[in-house]
Amino acid sequence: MLHRIIATVVTLGLVAIQSASAQTSYPMLMSLKPVALQIGTAAECEVQSRYTLLGTHRVLVSGSGVTAEVVPPEMGEVKPGEKPKELTKLKLKITAAADAEPGVREFRLATPNGASTVGQLVIVRDPVSGETADNNSADKAQAVTLPAVLCGAIEKVEDSDFFKFTVEAGQSVAFHVRGQRLEDKIHDLQNHLDPIVFLRDAQGAVLAMSDNFFFADPFFTYKFEQAGEYVLEVRDVRYQGNQYWEYCVEVNSRPFVSQVFPLAIAAGGTQPVDVAGWLLPESKPAAVTLPTDARGRVTVPLTVGDQPANPVTVYATDLPLATEAAGDNDKLEAAQAVASPIVVNGRVEKENDLDVYGFEAKKGDLLSFEVIARRTGSQLDSYLRILNDKGQTLREDDDLREGKLLHADTWIDGWSVPADGKYFVELRDVHLRGGEGFGYALQISPSRPSFELAMDTDKTNLTPGTFGVVFARVTRKHGFTGEVQLHVDGLPDGVTATCGRILAGKSVDGAIVLSAAADAKPAAGTIILRGTAMHPQTEGQPPLELAATATPYQEVYMPGGGRAHWPVSGHLVSVGAPSDIRSIALTETDIRLKPGESKKIGVKIERAADAKANITLDFMYQHLSQIFANTLPEGVTIDAAQSQTLLAGGASEGHIVLKAAKDAPPVERQLASLMANFAINFVMKATYSSPPVFVSVEKTP
Repeated sequence: MLHRIIATVVTLGLVAIQSASAQTSYPMLMSLKPVALQIGTAAECEVQSRYTLLGTHRVLVSGSGVTAEVVPPEMGEVKPGEKPKELTKLKLKITAAADAEPGVREFRLATPNGASTVGQLVIVRDPVSGETADNNSADKAQAVTLPAVLCGAIEKVEDSDFFKFTVEAGQSVAFHVRGQRLEDKIHDLQNHLDPIVFLRDAQGAVLAMSDNFFFADPFFTYKFEQAGEYVLEVRDVRYQGNQYWEYCVEVNSRPFVSQVFPLAIAAGGTQPVDVAGWLLPESKPAAVTLPTDARGRVTVPLTVGDQPANPVTVYATDLPLATEAAGDNDKLEAAQAVASPIVVNGRVEKENDLDVYGFEAKKGDLLSFEVIARRTGSQLDSYLRILNDKGQTLREDDDLREGKLLHADTWIDGWSVPADGKYFVELRDVHLRGGEGFGYALQISPSRPSFELAMDTDKTNLTPGTFGVVFARVTRKHGFTGEVQLHVDGLPDGVTATCGRILAGKSVDGAIVLSAAADAKPAAGTIILRGTAMHPQTEGQPPLELAATATPYQEVYMPGGGRAHWPVSGHLVSVGAPSDIRSIALTETDIRLKPGESKKIGVKIERAADAKANITLDFMYQHLSQIFANTLPEGVTIDAAQSQTLLAGGASEGHIVLKAAKDAPPVERQLASLMANFAINFVMKATYSSPPVFVSVEKTP
């Protein structure tokens, strides 16, 4: 019966949205209340958004073991000619299976206006206590029973939330706050919570406090010498507030593991591990089991002794493994000998500790040195130096860039060996710290031709009979300069794809143009974008087959109007209701240019009746003069002076002139998309695509 009710709500929502005002925006999720759910339970949580959630027909949650469905909202009847009310709060019934893994999950909503931005949900082991209406002072502290997960929001300026609980004498408790880390992917939240917590006794005296531990989020443990009642205070360190600043505090006496050792583990086996962290039992046997196909950083469940701990991240590899030898290896003459390829498990065990490894290499070898540490929970902020046999520094580096983000780990990639001989790699903490939680895996391996792909953005919203475009940008490595062919998997029903390519050796992006059938039903699916390529090897050897899966990035509205990105778990393709633009027709979709030639492409937009806002036309995906995707062949540009790209006041016809430079290299049928954009706000826009456009440049006679 519930599914029938939901279907009715969806149908009403679709009808209402079709008659709604123009310049439609996809929903931008802002918060979830409460933001945590206990495993083995179901609960109703309220999601808040900018722009309407009316007609939401599907909830998608990352990972396994967690499902969600819409609780039908109570909506008044929409009379003919009336605009539907905005629905910016919607209840979801979320269910976490008993075997669901704790941790943060991403979720999205599929609506008639398209796929929403990403929201985040925390799956926890203990009962969730949501904040009561008034717990803003110590004398109104909300009573909770430990273990518990305390959920609330710092809703306004100078807001503080107080929770009281009782403990036994000698009891040790961990307090783990998630606040700012739950906001890094919120699309339209420019100012973020910076939480601070205070532990007080019954008289109000501060026993402990914590500010920045996991980035801006607090964490601490405390051993209570005396039984009794205590109070935890949560607030923003600046005394600021925002209705969307949700947090959760996990309060329990279980082991909290920061890292395991060894960190690098062979795939397909079980590895006993030592654990570093807090509230660990005296006897702390633990082991990690990995599937045979595990590669790279993998998050796995962990039990310490007979107590479940938090999940930990390890590095799964099929390369040879070694462990840092006992004794000092802090000088060249005491360096531990290794041979590439290898992954060394080690620790920076004390302050001022250096770990040095020696290896033989030949002139012209290309080697990669990657530290896997902070990205798996280690406290190490690594710094690497490559030295010759005289101790002279040949290369050094600190933080690495992985995709669009910086990390505290280090990666010296593609170092060219200057001469045959012996060399050394020295690893330390950049601040010369050390300890049990400063473990690392150091991977030394030959640098192979390869490439990486990034998707901009994380969603493509279609309506029946229309087109959308997905962009991919390549980063080539170690001599690979070839063409990358794009592929897509996981399209929802009623959606097909025309897959383009990234041209060889050029700063040209690739596109996939999606098409929704005229009779496509509401649908949503998470796609996977892949790239394949061939790299020539030396004579007599077959070409090297290369492949990569693209990382999707969600755009984030930055203060001042900037556009930033954050990696997310998937790219969602959605089919919604007919919207502001019903079709884009071009006078030509197979464009052939001679060097030095220009061609005018006429554009006719079919608007919804009340879609009067300005439309901008473009072949490039850009903001504030920064180009985020350009699929036009090298030497082909838009002649802005001869183009009419602004369709103002309800205008529906314009044109773009493409011009090939006199020295433009030849190319056949490069896939591109002419986009029509409505501004949603200063940064974000709703983008509609033309049918696939193929641009060719002919050879010079």
